[in-house]
This record gives sequence, structure tokens and C-alpha cells, in this order.
Amino acid sequence: MDLETLFSIASAVALAGWVMLVLAPLRRPWAVAGARIVAVVLCGGYLSLVAAGLAGDGMPAGSGFDTLAGVRLLLSTPAALLAGWVHYLAFDLFVGSWQVEDAPAAGIPHWLVVPCLVLTFMAGPVGLFVYFIIRTLRNR
Repeated sequence: MDLETLFSIASAVALAGWVMLVLAPLRRPWAVAGARIVAVVLCGGYLSLVAAGLAGDGMPAGSGFDTLAGVRLLLSTPAALLAGWVHYLAFDLFVGSWQVEDAPAAGIPHWLVVPCLVLTFMAGPVGLFVYFIIRTLRNR
């Protein structure tokens, strides 16, 4: 399967998980579990992409995690870039599922969680940061 198709599939699968989280008040435990299953599927896809990349051409010369230039080289191939994208999809979705699961115990109504989910989907750490601010303010 070509990388563009895999990109489209991974993005659509992740979006299904996000829709479950937005609709969570209807069946919160099921929504959280469903989103986490989607995240696990994405993790498996990530593992497959990384394994295929290492088994194929391997890492470009000079690439690594120790310098910004090394990371740029590491993500310089389309396959590595796709793996990085799937990595983001999986982790951001898991963070969103935690927010939805945590909100009732923290006294946060779902309508306040939804903007955090949108931010987590679009800009991962920003959504988590906003969620923590709301959580802190609600617990005061």
C-alpha cells in the first residue's frame, strides 16, 4: 500500500476516535475505551512503519535524536514522516481519552472539555495545557 493511502487511513481512523470522545457524554466508558483501542491500533501501525523503515533503507546518514539537524534528517523520508505523523495521532488521541476520562472526577463539564479536545487534536500539548489550567481552576 502506498504512503498516501496509509496516511489517509491513519488520519481517518484517528478522527473516528476523536468523534467518539466528543460524543462521550452519551456513553463515556465506551467512548474512552473505543478511543483507546483506536490509539492502540495506531501504535501498531507506527511499529510497523518504524520496523519497515529500519528494515528497508534504514536511517539516513547523520540522522539521530541528539541534534535538531539529526532529527530533521531522521524525518526527511516520506516513510519516516508518516511514522512521525502516526506517532502524533496515537499519543494525542490517548491524551484526549485521558481528558475525557478524568473530567467527571475533576468536576469539569464536557462542554469545557470539547475545546481542549479540539486543541489537543490540532496542537497536542496546547490542548493538554489548557485542560490542566481548567482542571486547576475547577479544583480551587
